[in-house]
Amino acid sequence: MAAVSLGVGSLVWVEDPEEAWIDGEVIEVNGDNIKIASTSGKTVVAKSSNVYPKDAEAPPCGVDDMTKLAYLHEPGVLNNLRSRYDINEIYTYTGSILIAVNPFTRLPHLYDSHMMAQYKGAAFGELSPHPFAVADAAYRVMINEGISQSILVSGESGAGKTESTKQLMRYLAYMGGRASTDGRSVEQKVLESNPVLEAFGNAKTVRNNNSSRFGKFVEIQFDQKGRISGAAIRTYLLERSRVCQLSDPERNYHCFYMLCAAPPEDLKRYKVGDPKTFHYLNQSNCYQIDGLDESKEYIATRTAMDVVGINSEEQDAIFRVVAAILHLGNIEFAKGKEMDSSTPKDDKSWFHLKTAAELFMCDVKALEDSLCKRVIVTRDETITKWLDPEAAAVSRDALAKVVYSRLFDWLVDRINSSIGQDPDSKYIIGVLDIYGFESFKTNSFEQFCINLTNEKLQQQRFNQHVFKMEQEEYEAEYFPFSYIEFIDNQDILDLIEKKPGGIIALLDEACMFPRSTHETFAQKLYQTFKNHKRFAKPKLARSDFTICHYAGDVTYQTELFLDKNKDYVIAEHQALLSASTCSFVASLFPTSSDESSKSSKFSSIGTRFKQQLQQLLETLSSTEPHYIRCVKPNNLLKPIFENHNVLQQLRCGGVLEAIRISCAGYPTRKPFDEFVDRFGILAPEVLDGNSDEIRACKMLLEKAGLEGYQIGKTKVFLRAGQMAELDARRTEVLGRSASIIQRKVRSFIAQKSYILLKRSALQIQSVCRGQLTRRIYENMRREASSIRIQRNLRMHIARKGYKELHSSAVSIQTGLRGMAARDELRFRRQTKAAILIQSHCRKFLARLHFIKAKKGAVSIQCAWRGKVARKELRKLKMAARETGALQAAKNKLEKQVEELTWRLQLEKRMRSDLEEAKTQENAKLQSALQDMQLQFKETKELLMKERETAKKVVETVPVIQEVPVVDHELTNKLASENEKLKALVSSLEKKIDDAEKKYEESNKLSEERLKQAMDAETKIIQLKTAMQSLQEKVSDMASENQILRQKGFSTTASRVTDYPQTPDAKAMTNGHFGNEEPQTPARNLTTEFDSKAKRPPIDRQHENVDALIECVMKDIGFSQGKPVAAFTIYKCLIHWKSFEAERTSVFDRLIQMIGSAIEDQDNNEHMAYWLSNASTLLFLLQRSIKSDGANAVRKPTPPTSLFGRMTMGFRSSPSTVNIAAAASRLEVVRQVEAKYPALLFKQQLTAYVEKMYGIIRDNLKKELGSFLTLCIQAPRASKGVLRSGRSFGKDAQSNHWQGIIDCLNNLLNTLKENFVPPIIVQKIFTQIFSYINVQLFNSLLLRRECCTFSNGEYVKAGLAELELWCCQAKEEYAGSAWDELKHIRQAVGFLVIHQKYRISYDEIINDLCPILSVQQLYRICTLYWDDNYNTRSVSPDVISSMRILMTEDSNNAASSSFLLDDNSSIPFSVDDLSSSLQVKEFSDVKPAVELAENPAFQFLHE
Repeated sequence: MAAVSLGVGSLVWVEDPEEAWIDGEVIEVNGDNIKIASTSGKTVVAKSSNVYPKDAEAPPCGVDDMTKLAYLHEPGVLNNLRSRYDINEIYTYTGSILIAVNPFTRLPHLYDSHMMAQYKGAAFGELSPHPFAVADAAYRVMINEGISQSILVSGESGAGKTESTKQLMRYLAYMGGRASTDGRSVEQKVLESNPVLEAFGNAKTVRNNNSSRFGKFVEIQFDQKGRISGAAIRTYLLERSRVCQLSDPERNYHCFYMLCAAPPEDLKRYKVGDPKTFHYLNQSNCYQIDGLDESKEYIATRTAMDVVGINSEEQDAIFRVVAAILHLGNIEFAKGKEMDSSTPKDDKSWFHLKTAAELFMCDVKALEDSLCKRVIVTRDETITKWLDPEAAAVSRDALAKVVYSRLFDWLVDRINSSIGQDPDSKYIIGVLDIYGFESFKTNSFEQFCINLTNEKLQQQRFNQHVFKMEQEEYEAEYFPFSYIEFIDNQDILDLIEKKPGGIIALLDEACMFPRSTHETFAQKLYQTFKNHKRFAKPKLARSDFTICHYAGDVTYQTELFLDKNKDYVIAEHQALLSASTCSFVASLFPTSSDESSKSSKFSSIGTRFKQQLQQLLETLSSTEPHYIRCVKPNNLLKPIFENHNVLQQLRCGGVLEAIRISCAGYPTRKPFDEFVDRFGILAPEVLDGNSDEIRACKMLLEKAGLEGYQIGKTKVFLRAGQMAELDARRTEVLGRSASIIQRKVRSFIAQKSYILLKRSALQIQSVCRGQLTRRIYENMRREASSIRIQRNLRMHIARKGYKELHSSAVSIQTGLRGMAARDELRFRRQTKAAILIQSHCRKFLARLHFIKAKKGAVSIQCAWRGKVARKELRKLKMAARETGALQAAKNKLEKQVEELTWRLQLEKRMRSDLEEAKTQENAKLQSALQDMQLQFKETKELLMKERETAKKVVETVPVIQEVPVVDHELTNKLASENEKLKALVSSLEKKIDDAEKKYEESNKLSEERLKQAMDAETKIIQLKTAMQSLQEKVSDMASENQILRQKGFSTTASRVTDYPQTPDAKAMTNGHFGNEEPQTPARNLTTEFDSKAKRPPIDRQHENVDALIECVMKDIGFSQGKPVAAFTIYKCLIHWKSFEAERTSVFDRLIQMIGSAIEDQDNNEHMAYWLSNASTLLFLLQRSIKSDGANAVRKPTPPTSLFGRMTMGFRSSPSTVNIAAAASRLEVVRQVEAKYPALLFKQQLTAYVEKMYGIIRDNLKKELGSFLTLCIQAPRASKGVLRSGRSFGKDAQSNHWQGIIDCLNNLLNTLKENFVPPIIVQKIFTQIFSYINVQLFNSLLLRRECCTFSNGEYVKAGLAELELWCCQAKEEYAGSAWDELKHIRQAVGFLVIHQKYRISYDEIINDLCPILSVQQLYRICTLYWDDNYNTRSVSPDVISSMRILMTEDSNNAASSSFLLDDNSSIPFSVDDLSSSLQVKEFSDVKPAVELAENPAFQFLHE
């Protein structure tokens, strides 16, 4: 790093032996020595080269990507990881590399399904760091670019590699998972194989209770569509030596201890017991792990074996092999009778030998010989050689290791075959769970191979990846750069694996010589590599050697190198186990054709591992890599962050090396707006009137005199040390500015004191002057008051005299006018009373005549109807008497029915003619009566006029002289006219009397006929009963006659019953029917048979349904705010009685029509039209179909027969009948007893309403999705650039939020235009606002750049726009939509509060954010940072209180989740829809005009 000039007051990092790095402030600079006061209270003096600058403006909670750090160095990286770890942010990016720090506590909210949904499709780096983001990036690149991917997860034991691998697998299965035929997905099978592999491949080590002692590469295969098609698990470098050799306090593999804790029957079967009794287990004093129940783990392992397809026989064989290995370890050897021979030491050894042979199912003698003898095959003969006790023990251990290795390989192969692989897969995503760099006090052959893996696989490819990422970013920013030169680690790789001459080659050579030892091997290494710069011999060591790895120097002990490297299978062991009677054991050691000889064939672990590593590299080279570095924060397995431990792992993991590579280029990268905001104060003149950020950055850097920087497309790239130099200059400017501010403040305080003193003096002077002025004013006020009192007194006296004179005159005038008004009122009252008496008299006479005429007409009608009814009764009686034998009676009845039908038709015609004649006669009589009444009135008025004229003449004759003059002609004329009038009146009175007599006679006659009609009706009912009984008796006759007759009888009964509801009858004022006679049962039967003869009713019904569907498929609009199509369909279904039909195809046709109509799901206007129609039709169905309790309260049923209706007509008054008729016409919805097809249609229609609702809602969600991603974060705008043009942010804000408002308005207008019920509109917008709340709130919690003060103001302004929209839309349509934004409203309200550090926890949860959970509040408080005023978040006490509550709730996964879930259910029911509409709203709805013109749909006019 370039030298940095640090001044007094600068914040720096300095090394510390206890804490690795501590921060402090420079208090003194003396040449290269800098004196620093640390925040912990220490005072440290250090060289300037060992001091690193600290970013004073770094967020207290760290940054999610360490490439954003202003100073990319070791203490900055360590402090950033620690800051994030303290707030449970365990994941951090370093470019595209994910660093995962093991929290050693449960964080279930980080891995639930909500979190996976958030990362699905999100751009890398957009959300908080997470393994899901890495997996999503790999999956997206694979799908979009067709390139296979690999994810390399590394770290030391206990760092969390296995857990990270599991989460990667879960997410990849979430993105491309498929259901398996046996009910388990590929991902589930892979995860469920973990308990098996962990039982046989994991063991307790010094650093981890469940350390994987093998490497694992999971290859997930995908098809062309990105769906998982298969998977495979490959393992590397199982630590076989652990089977025979242990170091305290480690343990052997878990399966051995599980077997020793098995149920008693298994212990007896395998002859095992206490692990302390077995040599392979008692080499260490650790037999149990705290918190682990081995017996339960044994059961769980066997259950997992069942899952992966290992049957019970194979499981039994597996554990027999494990038990045999334990018994092999207990076989001890002693010297035999022969020279250099060996034999089992004692009876105990013989017991274990026999038990092992029994478990292996082989011969005991053969097992003994394979352990104690060797067969050497020469060209001429075969020689058997005895082994001494030490060699026999080595042979025993070799057998145990090779058996266990073969067993582990068999398990892996079996798991792979159970999972299934796809040979035709297009792409793969490989997840490599590999051990990290290891450096212990004692490092053996395993550490040597592990570190070789990290050198070759991790470090080599990792460096290339870092180089590639750096250069890709430089190229993306379009600026020239020179490629970074970096010395790779090829010399180390050559040192280890070069052939010939490498360490592995020398080790293999030493293993092939029988007399080679670790000391001779070490001496060979010393001689070969004495001048190699990466190889060293430790002092005072005889067989150790040191290699300078990239992560540090590691010293290896060679004592066990040779034994652990040998991998050959002894021929005697091969022959022994391949001949086992146990098929499982024999399958572990198959015989090969090239092993005909008994000679042992050498094989090397190192060489085989090198080949596996090369194959893995070839696989990974064909993929694009992604890296996850797992870090173990401490060795206590607790949530504690130890700096030294983490720093060492960062070095071993290559993270610091990657940072060093970045520092070789441009380690500091700042976006233009952030750079200008931070360093604009260095040259304010550059910013005035300059709106170009790039130009402003260039000018700032030129003013600062820096060289070597680069201006990219979106960022400024600075060399190492340049950021510190700029910060130093910025600190100087801020210091000078602080001095100026202090001077100005002091000046302001002095000026304020002077102004206050001056103001006090002026106030005293004004008080004195005011007192003098008030006294003068008081004297002047008294003088003015005296004058005013005198003037008012004089005025009062004069006014009093005037008022007395005025009141007298007014009283006299009032009396005179009142007397005149009373006389006029009396005269008017008398005149009005006379007129009223005359009008009542005339009305009474006219009404009397009308009632008499009406009674006469009704009596005549009743008489005629009674006569007709009696005739019909007599005919029915005659028909009833003539029934004879069964067949004869049946035939006669059929003839009588036909005759009765003909007679009823004739009767109807005669009755209609008679009623027309009577109507005409009544009309003539009424007109004649009216004419006579008019003549009578005219004559009477003429007579009255003549009398008045005579009186006037008599009164006006002057009494001067009586002259007897008689006008005889006039007198005769008047007398004759009087006589004519009298005659006319008498004739009229006679006619009226005659009419009254006729009316009374007809009334009596009608009553008699009514009785006869009632009797006839009773007889008809009896006849119908008899007909039904006869129909049952002749049921065995011909089917055709039976069907026709049954139709005739059933039709007769139904017509008689349903007659009052015939819509074609026109009601008259007297309660009877007019010119269109009511259909009698016989006439209905005839009419139906006639229509059937002309056209089949099924065809006519199909034609009507086709016409209806053809009409409503069109957009026929709305009437009175209701959909015409829905109302027309309902009227047709009611008229056709489809609801009461047992079988009908009408409903299926309608459902198919609706389904085809809504295929265009992207057109909201079309969907809204059909949603309006479907919901309205559903409402009408809900109101029409009777529920179970519909018959509880029911009005009296009207008469069902002709005579019953006649009786009701006679008894009801005209006014009552008119009201009933009007009410029947207003009855829009009728309740019916629905059958199964109607109920099924209602359910299907409900489903379509819910489907259309969901489509409209989801379409709006898609439109809003793009806007919401822009609305959650305020647009970037530089504070210093073009101060007069700050409206840019507001314009961008209004554009984004206005887009949301426009979407809402467009949908609201569409729903209004299509008259969608308001309850549905409310629910749509309520769920939409809930979706907005979820998206904004989740984004706020997942993206740290959104939890800022300025962003809170930005979102708050946008929410105000939504609130205004809700007010404008009104509650009828918006409903409670605004309340759905409660989470984001409270969160934003918290962000924009000033002085958060003064707020207590109780105030937050009770007043500010009562709806938010503790996890959500903790997330917001820890992510918050003030980008405007650099204010602090809440106090540490509040944070600690939240952390305590979170720890208490950590066991509850639901309470730990801080993300919200979007509810996509249907929030309304049919009852809600039914209660929101009223039947009376449909009273004025007009049906479809096109159908109304069709003769078959004339009923729509009613």
